[in-house]
Amino acid sequence: MISTREDLPRARRWVVKIGSALLTADGRGLDRDRLAGWAGQIAALHAAGCQVVLVSSGAVAEGLVRLGWRERPASLSAVQAAASVGQAGLVEAYSRCFELHGLRTAQVLLTHDDVSDRRRYLNARSTLMTLLDMNVIPIVNENDAIATDEIRVGDNDTMAALTVNLLDADGLIILTDQAGVYDADPRRVPGARRIEQCEARDPDLLSAAAGTGGALGRGGMRTKVLAARQAADSGAATVIADGLAPDVLARITQGESIGTLLTAGQGARRAARKNWIAGQRRVRGAVRIDAGAVRVLRTAGRSLLPIGITGVEGDFRRGDLVACLSPDGDEIAQGLANYDAREIRQLVGEPSERIETVLGYGGEPEFIHRNNLVVSRGG
Repeated sequence: MISTREDLPRARRWVVKIGSALLTADGRGLDRDRLAGWAGQIAALHAAGCQVVLVSSGAVAEGLVRLGWRERPASLSAVQAAASVGQAGLVEAYSRCFELHGLRTAQVLLTHDDVSDRRRYLNARSTLMTLLDMNVIPIVNENDAIATDEIRVGDNDTMAALTVNLLDADGLIILTDQAGVYDADPRRVPGARRIEQCEARDPDLLSAAAGTGGALGRGGMRTKVLAARQAADSGAATVIADGLAPDVLARITQGESIGTLLTAGQGARRAARKNWIAGQRRVRGAVRIDAGAVRVLRTAGRSLLPIGITGVEGDFRRGDLVACLSPDGDEIAQGLANYDAREIRQLVGEPSERIETVLGYGGEPEFIHRNNLVVSRGG
């Protein structure tokens, strides 16, 4: 795990995210000179023995230019149309840049369903790992052409963190138009100072991450910090830095003090299956649990049994992700349900040996098995 800048040169698998503000030439479409520069830096990392996955914004912005639209449209269908037009140009531009270095690229478009469904998650992981083994540079983007609000990841900072999770990457680099995370908004506070390093889950970090997304992008510094926290759940460190700084990728990966390093802290890297559970964002329901169950989940690493459940919220099915709430309503954990909401409502407070009697058929003794449960940080 990466704990200090000195650890960065040892990392061998990186996810690099580049945002719309950097990719677009003041609203005139893709800045191909910049793309060529980043491609050259990624090629140098590749030649040094690193595996790199690129998460790139820019499809919608490129589509707006190609369609002659001056502003991002309000309707979802129009944004999807712009994404469809622009994605072709984005991938073509990257392909040409990497070909100059003898590297092939592959387009990988994902939606939230691709990482929330276990089978599709494993398929996506297998595809990306195979591409890396073939020395291909995968270019990941959200599938804006078909993504609706219900299946949207939301921004490419989060997509990058999910990609870290998919690949068990060592580190995430988020290239932005700022020099890092500051203790105040540097555009409004002249004396704002860059944060050199801290843990991704430092409680003061979010308040320091000032700023909002631009006209072309959906994210801001807050989404980048949240992405760093999600990457930290997989044991990965994140560096947020100015993407226009000379040789920025080489300087980061060689351990130079550039940008802000957000570390995962002392927690152990989770197993891949628990990484997947922790990476899910669409909770389908919740169960209230008693104080004894809270204590068992927090300290003993055991399964959640029906006897510890006091209430059920929502209409979830077996296999769905559900939250476990304390008597005060705090989220203690998330996990995959062995029973649907209708069944577990009948089993509230019941010992496991009564499951067959109550339901009329046998089932798992646990509502959530410990292997399918992730305790919330701070929970």
